[in-house]
Amino acid sequence: MARKVLVTGGSGYIAGFIIRQLIEEGWEVNTTIRSLAREQAVRDVLATDNAKLRFFAADLTDDAGWAESMEGCSHLLHVASPLPGATPKDEDDLVVPAREGALRALRFAKQAGIERVVMTSSVAAVAYGVGRGEHTFDESRWTDLSHPDIYPYVKSKTVAERAARDWMLASGAGMEFCTINPSMVLGPIMSADFSTSLEAVRKLMDGSMPGVPDLGFCIVDVRDVADLHVKALTAPGMDGERFIAAGKFYKLYDVGRVIRARLGEEAKKVPTRRLPDWLVKLFALFDPVIRQVTSELGKVRHCDAGHAKEKLGWQTRDEERTIEDTARSLIEHELAQRGDRRRFGVAAQRA
Repeated sequence: MARKVLVTGGSGYIAGFIIRQLIEEGWEVNTTIRSLAREQAVRDVLATDNAKLRFFAADLTDDAGWAESMEGCSHLLHVASPLPGATPKDEDDLVVPAREGALRALRFAKQAGIERVVMTSSVAAVAYGVGRGEHTFDESRWTDLSHPDIYPYVKSKTVAERAARDWMLASGAGMEFCTINPSMVLGPIMSADFSTSLEAVRKLMDGSMPGVPDLGFCIVDVRDVADLHVKALTAPGMDGERFIAAGKFYKLYDVGRVIRARLGEEAKKVPTRRLPDWLVKLFALFDPVIRQVTSELGKVRHCDAGHAKEKLGWQTRDEERTIEDTARSLIEHELAQRGDRRRFGVAAQRA
C-alpha cells in the first residue's frame, strides 16, 4: 500500500523540493495552498507526477480544509509559515499565524491519526539573541527572546516551535514529533516566483547594493533541506528530535566573491566594496529588507549540523556550488535585473 503524507504550504520554496522528492520515492502527497485558484500554476512549477499529488485549500489561521487534507495520511510535514520580505508593522502579523498554524496542524493531525509530524522550524529558533562576535550553536540552544536585537521573524519561529513542543508534551501522546531547523536556504529556483531567503543574493547581483554590509549566515542548499525532511519522515527514533540543517558560515562579501569568481562577466554588478555599519543603518531608513537585519551586523553564527549527519546520515552539497547554482538560477529566470521585485516569500510560505 502506498504511503500518503500531507505537506503544508505546497507553493513554498522548501515544500516544492520536498514534494518532488517524496513523489520520486513513491509517496502519495496531499498538499495545502490558500486558494485552489493557484493549483494549476503550482502543478506546472512542480512538474511531477500529478496522479500522486492532490491539493486542498487551507490557511494557517482557519480550520477549514485541514481535516480533509489529512484524510488517509499517516505522516505530516508542516512546512508552511509566514516568511516576510520586510518587517511587519505589528509582530503579531507573523507570530500569531506561525504559532496558531503549528498548533492547528498538530490538533488536526492528532484527530486524523497521523503517526509522525516533521515540522520546519529554523535556526532563528536556535541561534539568535546574542551580541556581536563569533558564536557556535547546536540543537540544545534556544533563541533568547528577551534580547533587544530580536525581530519579528525570529520571534515567530521561536514561539511557534516552543508552542508545538509544549502542545506535544501536553496532548500529543501516541504521535511522534520532530523539527528541522534550517539556516539560510539557497539553491536553484523552480520559477520566476522566488523565496525571500534568496533576496540577499539577488540584491548582490542586480546592482542595487553600492557595497556589502558586515552580515553573514550559514548556507544550506534547498535540495539538502528537502532531503533531511524526507529522511526524518521515516527514520526510527525521531520523537522529540531537533535537527539543525546548516553548512558553513559565509559573510555576504564572500558570497559575492564566489559569484564573481564563478560567473565572471555575468556577475559584473556584484559589489566589491565593504560598507561601514553606519552607512548600512542609513540605507536601512529607505530599504525595509535591510532594516530588518541591521541588528545582525558584526555577528558570526556557526551552526553545528553534526547531529543530523550522525543520526540520519545526512550530507550537504558544497556551499560554493550552492551559491553558484543560486546565482545561475536567478539569471535563468531573469531575476538578477534591478527593479524586478517579484517574491515568493510571504504568500508561498503561508499557503
